[in-house]
Amino acid sequence: MKKAVIVLPTYNEAGNIKEVLDKIVENTKSSTKWKVEILVVDSKSKDGTSQIVKNLQKKYPQIHLMETEKEGLGKAYTRGFTYAIQHLHPYLIFEMDADLSHNPKMIPKFLKEIEEGADFVIGSRYIKGGSIPKDWGMHRKFFSFFGNLIVRFGFMKLSVSDWTSGYRAIKTWVIKSALNHIKHYSGYVFQIALLDQAIKNRAVVKEVPINFVDRKAGVSKINLAQNTFQNLLYIFTYSSFIKFVIVGFIGFIIDFGISYLLIEKAQAQVWLSTAASAETAIISNFLLNNFWSFSHKKIEVSLKSYTSSFIKFNLVSSGSLLIQITGLQILVVLLGKKFWYLYKVLIIAFVIIPYSYILYNKVIWKDKG
Repeated sequence: MKKAVIVLPTYNEAGNIKEVLDKIVENTKSSTKWKVEILVVDSKSKDGTSQIVKNLQKKYPQIHLMETEKEGLGKAYTRGFTYAIQHLHPYLIFEMDADLSHNPKMIPKFLKEIEEGADFVIGSRYIKGGSIPKDWGMHRKFFSFFGNLIVRFGFMKLSVSDWTSGYRAIKTWVIKSALNHIKHYSGYVFQIALLDQAIKNRAVVKEVPINFVDRKAGVSKINLAQNTFQNLLYIFTYSSFIKFVIVGFIGFIIDFGISYLLIEKAQAQVWLSTAASAETAIISNFLLNNFWSFSHKKIEVSLKSYTSSFIKFNLVSSGSLLIQITGLQILVVLLGKKFWYLYKVLIIAFVIIPYSYILYNKVIWKDKG
């Protein structure tokens, strides 16, 4: 029988904690494959939350209590994870809110996904069967839905629909591999950081639909403005795709600048100028992508590896070069030379960037197995 530990961070949850603990026990006691324990991480609540937990421990020996300073959700989880790993030795760790917004009846469905091969199961509000409260204000719906959309496109991981959900089941090895990274984050950006590291460590991620409901008692701790800023900063700092786009923009400046000098000043042929400027940009992109955009899977430091990868890079990039030369030449012939720079911008933005990102990841900077 494998052990799962449900980590419940609490702060002033006296109105909810007994009911949520009762329901967790009720929905896990009949499992024949899992021994489920609960770790309450209380951040020195002032309403007697910890005392309620202590009273319940007499009834439920599977409940554990850890009291810590109030440092935010991410810190509470990190401390809870560390304690669970060191003292309870679980195969699986759950994240779950203690305010009844996450239905304990869903726990068996998370466990089933783990049994079927998932490493990281997310309770998603944004897949078929999932939902958010209908009575949420428009501002909260906007921040929740579009916030997740920004993260999905920011990391170019569209297969994951709910990056900020706090209802999760995660194999312990995934958390161990991410601890040194996530310990630096508090607040709700912690959820994005943990999932980002799991994906980068090639964890198998699955989603199950959940119906998220608002708390019945207590006060929400969400600071939407602060949360949004921290999330955007994290994406900008760690997204390979955002870095790739920035590198692409630098390459564009190089490409455009050389094209301008050759076409406008030297009066060289459009196709020849484009070939020269694009190849120069390709060299720049190779170096910046290797040491920055894809630094977590950069090419092995050896002459053989660099030579082989650079040749592959040029072969893959030759596709974008041919697309650009052909597309630009066709548009110049059809529409005239006057707006050549506009044609170039459109081709690069809507064809070259997505084409390059996909193929570079598949051929040059493949995920390390």
